[in-house]
Amino acid sequence: IKVPDWLNNPIYYHNRGNSTFRGESEGMGDFGGLDDVYTENPRVVRGFIDIYGALIDRFHIDGFRIDTEKHVDPQFWQAFIPAMLARAKADGIPNFHIFGEVMESGVDVDRTARRTREDGIPAVMDYPFAAAVRETVAGTAGTDVLAQLFADDVLYRGGAEAAMQNATLIDNYDIGRFPWFIKMAFPAISDEDLFKRDILANAMLLTLRGVPVIYYGDEQGFPSTGNDQAAREDMFASKVAFYNSEVLVGTKSTTAVSNFNPDHPIYRAIAELTRIRESHAALRRGKQIVRNYSDTPGLFAVSRIDPDTGREIVIAFNTSTAPLSAQVEIDPASQHFTALHGACAAEPSAPGSYHVTLAPLDYIICAAGGAK
Repeated sequence: IKVPDWLNNPIYYHNRGNSTFRGESEGMGDFGGLDDVYTENPRVVRGFIDIYGALIDRFHIDGFRIDTEKHVDPQFWQAFIPAMLARAKADGIPNFHIFGEVMESGVDVDRTARRTREDGIPAVMDYPFAAAVRETVAGTAGTDVLAQLFADDVLYRGGAEAAMQNATLIDNYDIGRFPWFIKMAFPAISDEDLFKRDILANAMLLTLRGVPVIYYGDEQGFPSTGNDQAAREDMFASKVAFYNSEVLVGTKSTTAVSNFNPDHPIYRAIAELTRIRESHAALRRGKQIVRNYSDTPGLFAVSRIDPDTGREIVIAFNTSTAPLSAQVEIDPASQHFTALHGACAAEPSAPGSYHVTLAPLDYIICAAGGAK
């Protein structure tokens, strides 16, 4: 028996059978056997506004992550989302956050951003970001893929500023863990380079624009051998043989033992990046300016600008297996740099030009002390 009672009436369901994820079935078919609700019906719209509004009233939650958002008709979201934001504001939650899972393959910003315009969803899970990092760090694409990703931020409703609210990720169970993609692209990769590429991806996640989402177990080096069930390893000592057959990234351990290790090298790297992000508003809320990229693996550099002080942080990544040295454009007023991570030059080479040197598969974070 479903509660509230109206959910027990079959007239409030599409009744089309399991979805084929093509044509009208994408929005009206049952998803994995779950009955698809007739969201075009005004009674259903009112009913869901009542249900989820009551959750806000009762528990004062901070937001909603909306699963399978793209499989519901836009008119439903156009009514539901404003109602939720208004309900939260009335309950004293002015920054209520709603973001939707819009799963697309590839660096397909257009199809993802469309949902923010047509459906009115304020933010999305940034699967195009995941694809771009995958192609450049767990692949051999040039860093121009990342540059194009961020150039397309203008496609989101609200433009680049709105895109900063997107939930960025590099992996999850739907797509599989990041080390799996690395090993598929580089079957003979060394343990050292596998570790470096994994850290580089996490550095992008925690310093580039967006709200980073870290999949559980990534900090323990869980590798996975695929997506879905293959990427749902146990944090406690596992009894699943195919999980336990994989050696964790960064150590020689496996999932056969409990993995809550704050000394794991990936855990420590993520913790360091998180502390840097927490300490610098530029990395959380600052405008991002793409500075350097190429059509081959190598340099990708951006500036993040502190929204309160205007001070600049330069972040540079090397996605290639060769060291590099380059000049990066900066604000002419930026000077007196401090290294937040890596070896940073103390001063610009000239006004508006900053020299970076990077080891293979490495990154630096350099904060200016004298920006405008």
